[in-house]
Amino acid sequence: MSFLSLTNIAKSFGPRSILHNINLSLAEGEFVSIVGASASGKTTLVKIASGLIQPDSGTVTVGGQSVAGFVAEAGMVFQNYSLLPWLSALENVRLAVEPAFPQWTKAQHTAQAIKYLEMVGLGKAVRKTPAQLSGGMRQRVAIARAFAAEPRILFLDEPFGALDALTRATLQQELATLCGAAGRPVTTLMITNSVEEAILLSDRIHALGRGPGATLSPGFTVELSRPRSAGLLMHDTEAVSLRHRLAEFLTSGAIAPALVKEVA
Repeated sequence: MSFLSLTNIAKSFGPRSILHNINLSLAEGEFVSIVGASASGKTTLVKIASGLIQPDSGTVTVGGQSVAGFVAEAGMVFQNYSLLPWLSALENVRLAVEPAFPQWTKAQHTAQAIKYLEMVGLGKAVRKTPAQLSGGMRQRVAIARAFAAEPRILFLDEPFGALDALTRATLQQELATLCGAAGRPVTTLMITNSVEEAILLSDRIHALGRGPGATLSPGFTVELSRPRSAGLLMHDTEAVSLRHRLAEFLTSGAIAPALVKEVA
């Protein structure tokens, strides 16, 4: 049953059509990735899904209710960290905890923030400001902030795109662990320009075609057992086949229906 739904979404900026006839549904607890080239409209799509911007036409619903403004009980992780530079890691995370749990005491807010900073390996850096942290550590703070609010929905806007390959691989595994360790299902929509990253983390992948007026491919199911690792996926026949099918759509803008496992 659909939990997050985008129906007939279209968006233009001035005369330029960015998205056209976008239809996407996520079941509760499902991890879905959107892959596409830079400037294809991926960020616009996730901002519409999260309620940060409104579409020109079409609807976004969560649990059957229309979205007006940022989705309630949602967390978001951006590529550029979006941390307040004058606050410590602890204070940046606590900013998300306080509105999520207004009935808690300050001590409870602090304990929650520390708990999630420790989960991402920053237990000894809670008092450091963003300027005192590496890029990977800053993104760990951003991930901790998103999960500390215990969201039902997580939106990821190329969360590892600015990181080096080793840090990116480490944080991908940490994200997968956090999604699996959450006390309740976390419905996740991630946009990325990395097919490998999408295969590693997702239950289902859609490719966003080239614009103007970009549309989504049918869904590619990821029928691979968990846990997954980048090394194993390099040689897994299903992963190799999926990688080729996604690449074909992304390079041609279309794909033969027989090559797609469409999700109803």
